[in-house]
Amino acid sequence: MQDFTAGGAALAATPDVTAAPLIPFHLSMPVKSLQTARHFYGGLLGCPEGRSAEARVDFNFFGHHLVMHLEPDDASHKTTDISSDGVLTPCRHFGVVLPSAEWRILADRLQEGRAHFYSEPQTIFAGQVKEQQIMLVHDGCGNIVEFKGAPPHGLFSTAKAVGAS
Repeated sequence: MQDFTAGGAALAATPDVTAAPLIPFHLSMPVKSLQTARHFYGGLLGCPEGRSAEARVDFNFFGHHLVMHLEPDDASHKTTDISSDGVLTPCRHFGVVLPSAEWRILADRLQEGRAHFYSEPQTIFAGQVKEQQIMLVHDGCGNIVEFKGAPPHGLFSTAKAVGAS
């Protein structure tokens, strides 16, 4: 476990994500089909497969522990759409933030692999500190996955413009 204290004092509530080592999160989700999950997460995204059983499969999702459970009824419910930063987004989704160059490579791979985009690859907040590339993709299993391309320093910034603090 990472020590979040320095000389006995707690660190700030918003640590520098550019310097902090990755602390993997665990996410367990229902899917309609393990075969489809393996195609999307293992095939299209290139996530290494971990443990598996008859009704579940684990993936290394960009360093995080993603567990897909075969639960077709739970995976097939309709999610509500919300407007998030000017982009129509399903309320229930998850994803990862990548360096912009890696995001572009992944966007090209998903387009070449004919992934089903919920929101096509695009840039939002151009010229602002929070400028980022974004795309949302159906995984074919009842889930939406969001991929952002952004420099870590802008991820939690509240600045309105480049150079603002």
